[in-house]
Amino acid sequence: MKRHVATGLRRRHDCGQALTEFVVIALALVPLFLLIPLIGKYQSISHATELASRYVAFDAITNNEGMNAYKPRAQLEQEVRRRFFSNSDAPIKTNDEAGDFKANQNLMWVDPQGAALIRHFSDISVSFGTSNGTSHASGISSADDDRPFNMPTPFKAADTMGLKNGIYRANVHVTLANLKDIGPGYASTYEGFKNINLSVSRHTAVVPDSWTAADPQQVQSRFGQKLLFPGELLKNARPLVKAAVTVLQSPAGHNAHAPKLGELDFWRDEVPKDRTR
Repeated sequence: MKRHVATGLRRRHDCGQALTEFVVIALALVPLFLLIPLIGKYQSISHATELASRYVAFDAITNNEGMNAYKPRAQLEQEVRRRFFSNSDAPIKTNDEAGDFKANQNLMWVDPQGAALIRHFSDISVSFGTSNGTSHASGISSADDDRPFNMPTPFKAADTMGLKNGIYRANVHVTLANLKDIGPGYASTYEGFKNINLSVSRHTAVVPDSWTAADPQQVQSRFGQKLLFPGELLKNARPLVKAAVTVLQSPAGHNAHAPKLGELDFWRDEVPKDRTR
């Protein structure tokens, strides 16, 4: 009888200890669980910022300095704000500007009280280069991408081919709002986020003037220059070479196939017209 009483007391003691441990652990874990949605929203904004920086950088490839068509910084900021940081179903329209009202805000990016984490779209900015300059020129830095292809001085293949060596860097910066006073209870978990002045910055670097070309004609125009392709000077010798080849091959009854000295046309990689329809 005494043994059963002692066993029952021990079990009740163990249950009480387990409940106490659970409460202590819950006090530490519940605030962490409450933070998960907010941290997820910050990560979502960070991802959008990265995509926005890619948009600006790749836009520079399409509208590069060679075409003298870089978009103004204000236009890029307007497009980035509307297309990456406003409501997810925003249409892609020219000169479409996002406004600081709920219809244009991403309703997922809100704090526990429902206030937008990005209070104003003007808190989203675009800059260029490591110095965060305001002009596209600040985004271009020197690089050695042409070094393996260059001839010895004074010949510089990149310059001769009309290329601009360098790396173009685009930055997108987002300033997030501090959380408001959110009251007592578990909401105090967010107290540490009230005055952290959090901001998110992402950048993308590209080579806007690459060694590729738009079409075979542009490739030929680049390499068809005498400084890069001295073999073009042999074009004048083709009649003599063809005559010599004809004489040498005629006894054997072969058709004369003279080398195509100085020509680049036969290297073109073109799609037949019947394949482009």
